[in-house]
Amino acid sequence: MMLKEVTVVAAAALPMATFRDHLQLGSGFSDLGAEDAALEGYLRAAIAAIEGRIAKALLTRDFVLTLSDWRDGISQPLPVAPVGALHSVQLVDTEGAVVEVSTACRLVPDMGRPRLEAVAGGLPPIPRGGVVEIRFAAGFGAGWNELPADLAQAVMLLAAQYFERRHDAGAGQDAMPFGVASLIERWRTVRVLGGRA
Repeated sequence: MMLKEVTVVAAAALPMATFRDHLQLGSGFSDLGAEDAALEGYLRAAIAAIEGRIAKALLTRDFVLTLSDWRDGISQPLPVAPVGALHSVQLVDTEGAVVEVSTACRLVPDMGRPRLEAVAGGLPPIPRGGVVEIRFAAGFGAGWNELPADLAQAVMLLAAQYFERRHDAGAGQDAMPFGVASLIERWRTVRVLGGRA
């Protein structure tokens, strides 16, 4: 299984002004904006860390999931939520020939574990040595104001910690601060059986 992010979060979607206010950085100086690249990096790192913990995309973007085999012949869980749109499902053989099979599948939305399901019978068989590519969009929304308040606050707290410890060179870094872990706990997905039926 390989999950690839096809599109990235646009810089305009990041809450730079809100983050600057959260850090209580000064304003009115001639070099205002000189730190924006670093601040954007801290926000992106915090978003990635939180998404990794909760298996959810915060801001909407496109992904492609490549599989060499279905989990079972009837349904296939998707590794990230919430999935808003299924763009395509394509079978690719060893020669690179592509067959569109989107009509044989349907998206079953779920906040914890969305899945692809066969419309009738089973999922289309993947060619021997080939793969299936599932293209979809996932995320709470395109804008920062569409995020649940607790997740938005968790990003701000974690990004602020990255900013404050930027000169520590890793000394005393905790895996995830308690306040951030508390905010994201209800969004975590419990997985059992290693993803197998």
